[in-house]
Amino acid sequence: MVLLALHLQNTLLLRAIPGLNDVTKALLGPVSEQVMVLQNIGSSVLVSENQLSELHQILIEAAKLLNTDAPDLYIRQNPVPNAYTLAISGKKPFIVVHTSLVELLTRKELQAVLAHELGHLKCDHGVWLTFANILTMGAYSVPGFGMVAGFLEEQLYRWLRAAELTCDRAALVVVQDPKLVISVLMKLAGGCPSLADQLNVDAFLEQARSYDKAASSPVGWYIRNAQTRELSHPLPVMRAREIDEWSRSPEYRTVQHKIIQLGLGLGLGLTEQADETIVHN
Repeated sequence: MVLLALHLQNTLLLRAIPGLNDVTKALLGPVSEQVMVLQNIGSSVLVSENQLSELHQILIEAAKLLNTDAPDLYIRQNPVPNAYTLAISGKKPFIVVHTSLVELLTRKELQAVLAHELGHLKCDHGVWLTFANILTMGAYSVPGFGMVAGFLEEQLYRWLRAAELTCDRAALVVVQDPKLVISVLMKLAGGCPSLADQLNVDAFLEQARSYDKAASSPVGWYIRNAQTRELSHPLPVMRAREIDEWSRSPEYRTVQHKIIQLGLGLGLGLTEQADETIVHN
């Protein structure tokens, strides 16, 4: 598929940049890892069987369906709805979800978010994703790194956008309902707890088609690219349109068929064949 091909192409481009691996290792060494771990242990709530057990259960279910290990999950007090994954090569990764996102989403929508984050781990985004998160969270303030960050920014953001589209597919594989994934994107674009039950997924998809039409002219194409080139995530309407299209694709139907054919429930992982379809098609 074109989207995943773009994601892999940009990963290869990043790896080909001279010295980038050395810079990444320097930024993401043992000290950086310890800072991240202590920050979350000290100021967040670690989810487990004995702490926020319902969240723990939907994480385990999603991880089993994606045939990957469940990382640590932290809930962090923050008014900005967000979730992100941090991972250092060879080390245990973890997911952080903000409390405002928990308040905004239903249980199944929250599982879609967790599956999206697990998709980053399944696709082995690992160090690159952490590197990107550090860059977007203020690497320009690191002495001597501002110039390097500026050089990498455009390529890194292009990679991030492609990776996000790939991981939306992991969310769909787990919740098996494109409207749930699109609902998450819609709420992130303009939702709040008091309006959540009034939002309409079909209307949001129509909005996405309107955006495509408005951006189809030469001037519209230029404006769209100028507005999105420095974004770490694709626009919500674009993500909604892409996941809606993929939900109708032969690749997704193959995944569904494997799950149904083999009677895979939440207690079992995907088969190797279905696994290959998710990650490589």
